[in-house]
Amino acid sequence: MNSLTRCRGTWLCAALIVFGVGCTANHYRKSADKEVYKAIGQNTPAVPNMDTNFTIEQTNVLSLEGLPVTTNVFDFLGPDAEREVGAHVLSLEEALLIAVRHNRAYQSRKEQLYITALNLTLARYRFRPIFTGGGRARIIGQTEQAISVVVDPVTQQPKVLLSDNVIEQRRVAADGFLSVSWLIRDIGLITASVSADFLRYVTGDPRALTSSQAGATLSRPLLRNAGYKQQIEQLTQAERDLLYDLRAFTQFRKTFSVQVASAYYGVLGIRDTVRNNHLNVLSSRLNAERSRELAREGRITQADLGRLEQQVLTTESDWNNALRAYKQALDNFKLLQLGIAVDTRIALDEAEFRALEIRDLQIQPDDAVQIGLAARLDYLNAKDRYQDSVRKVDVTANALKPQLDLVSAVGIRSPPDQSSGFPVPDINRYNWSAGLNVDLPFDRQAERNSYRAALIAEKQAVRALEQQADEIKLDVRESWRTLDQAKRNFEINQLGVQLTERRVEEQNLLAEVGRANAQNQVDAQNDLIRSKNQITQALVSHTIARLQFWANTGILYIKDNGQWRELKDGDAQPTP
Repeated sequence: MNSLTRCRGTWLCAALIVFGVGCTANHYRKSADKEVYKAIGQNTPAVPNMDTNFTIEQTNVLSLEGLPVTTNVFDFLGPDAEREVGAHVLSLEEALLIAVRHNRAYQSRKEQLYITALNLTLARYRFRPIFTGGGRARIIGQTEQAISVVVDPVTQQPKVLLSDNVIEQRRVAADGFLSVSWLIRDIGLITASVSADFLRYVTGDPRALTSSQAGATLSRPLLRNAGYKQQIEQLTQAERDLLYDLRAFTQFRKTFSVQVASAYYGVLGIRDTVRNNHLNVLSSRLNAERSRELAREGRITQADLGRLEQQVLTTESDWNNALRAYKQALDNFKLLQLGIAVDTRIALDEAEFRALEIRDLQIQPDDAVQIGLAARLDYLNAKDRYQDSVRKVDVTANALKPQLDLVSAVGIRSPPDQSSGFPVPDINRYNWSAGLNVDLPFDRQAERNSYRAALIAEKQAVRALEQQADEIKLDVRESWRTLDQAKRNFEINQLGVQLTERRVEEQNLLAEVGRANAQNQVDAQNDLIRSKNQITQALVSHTIARLQFWANTGILYIKDNGQWRELKDGDAQPTP
């Protein structure tokens, strides 16, 4: 085999190594996903109500196939009533499912959890055998004074003669290495490597020089950073950070579902307000038309007629404002809660609104507070973060100690200047060393500051834990009061509707005989519509407050599609 063929073979081997070791970007993506989902799956059982089918994969295709469509024209929607015909009707459950799949904030929150788990995979990686390898191959050329070897005629021995000619000397050189390092808990950092060198002259000297060596080292801190305390702490914190983020994501899912449901019922509540205001318009028009007949007969004054005609304009304005608010609320719901295009033609299911009812909770506020302190995931995080701060005080205190490391190494090498065959290290050609590295704690300014900061952080964690407990108590009590207030408002407005209906009926009877007072008619009709709208608002507020109350106590159970399991009166756990 000539020199050129060997040179080509060297480059070919190098290329095969590079392309053989390298992997595609898609391979690395799949590898990251596999490790991340495995890490999340391992910790999921420790977090109640965590999504067991977690993934950040998302499709931007919205499918509404199979959903019912509207076929009726609702006059209270005014000029846009016919545009709703053919729109897909979303139940609350279907709306929650779409929101989970398409809401941008929800997707970003899932990706945040993914990144936290990705950081953990790197922390774990540092405690596995880490292999590295590399090498170089090059052709080197340089000019040298030519020499020749002749036989001395006197001594008959070879003799080297220098020539005045300068020639180019070329050689092929290559070297490579393979190493592995492994950080093992309570043992130390073990590093092993194998390297080889190759040199061959293309011109002139025909020799090929090869050599190799293999070695291993062990480093183990005995005082400062003993057991690689700093590195172990990084892994421990990464493990706990993933647990914290799993809890935070689960808490987010509960809050998210309540927000979507609140917006859903809010849109339906505004729609019902549009309907009530439209009925007010129709009643006002009827009253005005009847009053015109009475005015022509001289049975009512023009002032009363003008008041009733003004009422028609006022009610139409209120209706138009409510209609605009409904359209805006529906568009906002599409964009902010569902995460779909605002021009998507949907309508919300009015059956969901008709199914709302006032439900009394038998649990007392003080009992609910105790449940919240036991079940709220953010409070569990606050307690665990306090434990983190205690642990970090110990870690930073360890960093103040002197550095005392046990270091040992052993190596073997091939015979020097081996000119044939592969250079296998010879076990008889060895070297070894063992000793201690000492670094006295004369300079610990940075470590001192870190230790003092850790002590302060521990005190802050205590206060944060106390603050979190107080905030949970406040959340539970406030949601309880909101729930109770909505119930009382509903009951008051129920009585108000009954009273105003009798007033409206009385005014209508008086109007038929020309004895009604225009102001009394207007006031009775406005009070009726106002009471109906307030009933709607109280019913929606009570439903939202009930969901928020269970969320604040930490026992609102969310299914994978975002829907919740409703709680029966007095239950402390969700029913399947």
